[in-house]
Amino acid sequence: MYDVIIIGSGAGGSAMAFELADSNKKILVIERGDYVPLEKENWDSIEVFERNRYTTTDTWLDKDGKEFRPGMHYNVGGNTKFYGSALFRLREDDFGEIKHFGGTSPAWPITYKDLQPYYLEVEKLFCVHGLRGSDPTEPPETQPYPLPPLPHEPRIKEVFDQLTAYGLHPFYLPVGVNLNPHKTANSPYILDRFDGFPDAAERKADAQSCALSKALEHPNVELMTNAKVLKLITDESGQKITGVLVDHLGEQITLEAGLFVLSAGAINSAALLLDSANKNFPTGLANHSDQVGRNYMFHQNTALIALYTEPNPTRFGKTFGINDFYRAARGYEFPLGHIQMLGKSDEHQISADSPVPAPGFTFEIMAKHAVDFWLTSEDLPDPDNRVTVENGKMKLSYTPNNERGHELLKEELVKALKASGKFQSFFFKGYYFSKGIGLASPAHQNGTTRMGTDSTKSVVDTFCKAHDLENLYIVDGGFFVSSGAVNPALTIIAMALRVGMHLKNKVLK
Repeated sequence: MYDVIIIGSGAGGSAMAFELADSNKKILVIERGDYVPLEKENWDSIEVFERNRYTTTDTWLDKDGKEFRPGMHYNVGGNTKFYGSALFRLREDDFGEIKHFGGTSPAWPITYKDLQPYYLEVEKLFCVHGLRGSDPTEPPETQPYPLPPLPHEPRIKEVFDQLTAYGLHPFYLPVGVNLNPHKTANSPYILDRFDGFPDAAERKADAQSCALSKALEHPNVELMTNAKVLKLITDESGQKITGVLVDHLGEQITLEAGLFVLSAGAINSAALLLDSANKNFPTGLANHSDQVGRNYMFHQNTALIALYTEPNPTRFGKTFGINDFYRAARGYEFPLGHIQMLGKSDEHQISADSPVPAPGFTFEIMAKHAVDFWLTSEDLPDPDNRVTVENGKMKLSYTPNNERGHELLKEELVKALKASGKFQSFFFKGYYFSKGIGLASPAHQNGTTRMGTDSTKSVVDTFCKAHDLENLYIVDGGFFVSSGAVNPALTIIAMALRVGMHLKNKVLK
């Protein structure tokens, strides 16, 4: 019997374990996967991106019933072991209602001020490098980032200066990196193999290395790996969860606790609630509102590679972002979105994403000249964009929305690049190519157990407690009311710390 069971060891689950670790309560973290193995393949782009060495072999269904293999990572630390570690706060006005080309982004029942102290705490915990004030849209904060901004390598500095001269306001990207994790390095370490790669050197600030490992130093905190939670079990009244049914290495066991925290990710948490339907909740646990699984969002995302005449020998290019189009500005009535740099691509990644076939040496040449960008625009909550379970199989029904703003954002970046730098077209008709990030890449997943004060229109309250249950808290991207246009990880972690503090002060006494 545990005091608290946390389901999932990703951003929310690991942060919750960290916050509750000093409570002296008996805590169990259940992780579906195992530790990511430390091996040379961690840095091999063929293994990581072409052979999908670290992603699940499960298949899901799209809205038309077509199978696809999602880019989900079931391992200790969750998807943060593979994320790009760009750790943004939601902007202050992201918590209010915002008009977009495709509709209206609704207001949250909390404000930026409710999360501000926890944002600051996470930035310290996750070793965020940045320069406060360099981003013209950043929300209010009197304290500087914990660590100085990561310096631009020479070629990236040239691009930064060119875009500044064009009239944009590039800023130092807030990136979570622990450059000396074990206090043993005697020489500088050049970051490489970053976005999408696991970091065997543990310099990437992920949930496992920054939060869970610290929680596990406490004797009252345990981690169970290779354990998939199959069902949440309630008492006869249906108002309280009593246990979880777990498949642990092929054996089904039931584990009991007084309080449960669901942090399996917006998609899997919704699916687990739906799979846990019972006589009191025939359409899914905690689902009297019929909102569980609905309003799925994961942003409009595009990876854009610009091909310059000048070679780009950069090893780590993820050091600046652009938010000039984050709000309605520069002649636009509505927001377009956010731009940031990506980790440096190689010929294998470019070959996999190329819109046309070409000899292998061509991609090698292209990689030597490529500068990589990532574009994000807000998608809007739509109740028909949802997670369901059909005959035991996950179904992710999604129709894109607010696409016009994203296309304009891409046009503005290309316009700026063409005006500020020399391009080389190779065999392309244009000077760049881009790839939209589709349903199989749910890295920014959110919205499926939305927060609200009206229990008929939302799943959790302002402290992420399920409206329908006494002892269930859902702390992953599912609580998002709107998606904003920046990476969601920092907000998920900050909310987990906020809810954890609430539990220690009000619930777990």
